[in-house]
Amino acid sequence: MGITFYSLGAAEEVTGSKHVIEVDGASYLVDCGAFQGARAEADRKNRNFGIEPDRIEAAVLTHGHYDHCGLLPLLTKRGYRRNIFTTPATRDLANLIMMDSANIQSRDADYLCRQAQKRGEQFNWEPLFDEKDVIRATSQMVGISYKRPIFLGEGVELEFYDAGHILGSAMAYITVKKNGKKTRILCSGDLGRSNKPIINDPDISPPPDYVVLESTYGDRRHDSADDALKRLGEIAQRTVRNKGRIIIPAFAIERTQELVYYFHLLVDRGIIPEIPIYVDSPMATNATTIFQVHPECYDSDVYEAFIKHHKNPFGFNSLHFTTSVEESKALNKHPGPVIIISADGMCEAGRIQHHLINSIEDPNTTILTVGYMAQNTLGRRIRNKETDLKIHGQWFKRRAEVEELNAFSAHADYFEAGKWLDSLDRSGLKKVLLVHGEPKAQAAFKKYLEEKGYPTEIVQYGKTYNLD
Repeated sequence: MGITFYSLGAAEEVTGSKHVIEVDGASYLVDCGAFQGARAEADRKNRNFGIEPDRIEAAVLTHGHYDHCGLLPLLTKRGYRRNIFTTPATRDLANLIMMDSANIQSRDADYLCRQAQKRGEQFNWEPLFDEKDVIRATSQMVGISYKRPIFLGEGVELEFYDAGHILGSAMAYITVKKNGKKTRILCSGDLGRSNKPIINDPDISPPPDYVVLESTYGDRRHDSADDALKRLGEIAQRTVRNKGRIIIPAFAIERTQELVYYFHLLVDRGIIPEIPIYVDSPMATNATTIFQVHPECYDSDVYEAFIKHHKNPFGFNSLHFTTSVEESKALNKHPGPVIIISADGMCEAGRIQHHLINSIEDPNTTILTVGYMAQNTLGRRIRNKETDLKIHGQWFKRRAEVEELNAFSAHADYFEAGKWLDSLDRSGLKKVLLVHGEPKAQAAFKKYLEEKGYPTEIVQYGKTYNLD
């Protein structure tokens, strides 16, 4: 029985997850994400797919973040016609994410074409995919609930376990059965954290032989949720005193809903007054609706509040969702105090850039970063508190305060990931393969896991690993 593993993305880097498990020549794709970073590099990497679609027996999607699902429309555009297995909530969220990407690419193409025409230059850039490609990809998605085994191919079985990362996120537990032998491969996708609001804690899967494990925060510990809530309250109180604004670049899925939930708690407990809060992201608005129709993913507290007591944890009186470009622009003239939560989470696109342009030089503004910022992104430069920042081709002096709350991260840190590994039945564990992390974080995480007794290897791009 020949079983191999190799990675075509998120090997020694954080975004663009694309991993392949090959069984006797049949290829099974786990995730099909877009690389996120500097525009030219991202475009080059995303067009270089790395595998011919007709070689793929089945595709598996662990969750709906763009760096895991973003190239599925390109896969189907290039001829893939077989199933894409995922959870029902992920199917809904991925459709939203992919459609938003298609719209952004279309708008970018129009804008860049007009700019090239003004300069008298030739323009030949085309979007990776369009809305029709997204519809085709979504139509090929098959929703599978947690802990419901299904066969991907001959002797290859898939079972999803809750990853506790975002709504619908899953670990893919793949069992290869052949000639009386079983090989069990657990692909973590993005591993979440225990005791997070809204969604369940990460599941404990059956015993694995191999674990393909993300390592985003392999060298960092997160703050506790209680400390983060206290700090969030202090930042909001300061904003009220200064009649300023808080600008929060947040991913439209999970982080936005979680922030709303925490602000709701702060108001409920009388820690802060009701401050106008605007969610300025059409995708976040739609994602919040999707949250409301997937209670199967809630943890017990939210399930009790939302289902049994009919309390909406995603909305309260001071919360507003913008629905138009005009409303978004009007926020830049809104008197303080005000809180604006807007996408893109890494500040590389979307409405957040316009809010930064209008507020980044104001010392009464606080830019609050609450998630991972990839290398070479505007978000990383802001998080690093750089003074001179380029946005839309213009240079700005950052006078705004910058605060970071990493307790809101949806990724397990190295200690949490190690604790989760410890909870598994490791009697048959042969190796932990690290993906989805920057080299420095992965080196630290590898050292940490090896000190705990785990045989660990950092996956390199294109290198093949035998799983026999």
